[in-house]
Amino acid sequence: MTLTADPATVEQSTAERTHRVSRRRMRLRPAELVSGIVLLFLLVAAVAPQLLTFYDPLAIQPSDAFRAPSLLHWFGTDESGRDVYTRVIYGARSSLLIGVFATIIGLGLALILGAIAGLGSRPVDFAVNRLLEVLFAFPGLLLALLFITIFGVGVVTSTIAVGLATAPGYARIIRTQIISTRRSGYVEAATILGRSRRAVFGRNILPNVAWPLLALATLGIGQAIVWASALSFLGLGAVPPAAEWGAMLSAGRTYMTNAWWLTFFPGIFVVLSAAAATVLGHSIQRRNREL
Repeated sequence: MTLTADPATVEQSTAERTHRVSRRRMRLRPAELVSGIVLLFLLVAAVAPQLLTFYDPLAIQPSDAFRAPSLLHWFGTDESGRDVYTRVIYGARSSLLIGVFATIIGLGLALILGAIAGLGSRPVDFAVNRLLEVLFAFPGLLLALLFITIFGVGVVTSTIAVGLATAPGYARIIRTQIISTRRSGYVEAATILGRSRRAVFGRNILPNVAWPLLALATLGIGQAIVWASALSFLGLGAVPPAAEWGAMLSAGRTYMTNAWWLTFFPGIFVVLSAAAATVLGHSIQRRNREL
């Protein structure tokens, strides 16, 4: 005796499973929720810092120097009497801008190199791969230091240096993704139909590379913030009295034994911003795999 399922029942159960899967994908994990709150706070600090503090980040008050954290000065004051909380809030703008623009530079260069290697002939692919291997032989910060040595110290050069240092890693990932997409059935069908390489790349390959790029960009912002802060700490990026986290760390290291808050709070914000961006990037990657 053969039992046949009711089509209506099967359709209903399928719809229920789809709904449950969709709800599971949309549900935020605690780490994702906390990261979202942190990133939202940093975004507000970068766009409208005056909403979070009423002090001037550069206002000097020598009589208030080295005051410990209190209700009046939440993060204490520095050697010039400036409010550390205010400087950390205003520092979010420069730190985030450096991270964003460095990531844009790195991904833009990586997309060019990855596309040349992934879409080019074997000799072209071989040449680009050898170039990337040479760049990989040097640590990223060493490449950034070399660029700054050649073109000078400053926020702009440190931003470009961090972007160039991160490009090789992104380029290899993009190349692999492009080659995998190029060998798919729908790309081969588009090629057989006579579409040009530019049309195939723009309509079939690039959209499938764009979503992984979003995850890479989110992860890259956190990494770029850390690297840019490290360069400023070494005196190769933003310099005091600029309200930038790395520069604040550099200025406060002299007083670490007597005024721990000068380095603790900028360092915590570097860690929080990098961790929040990393969690968000991994979340995007996980959701991309579930699609």
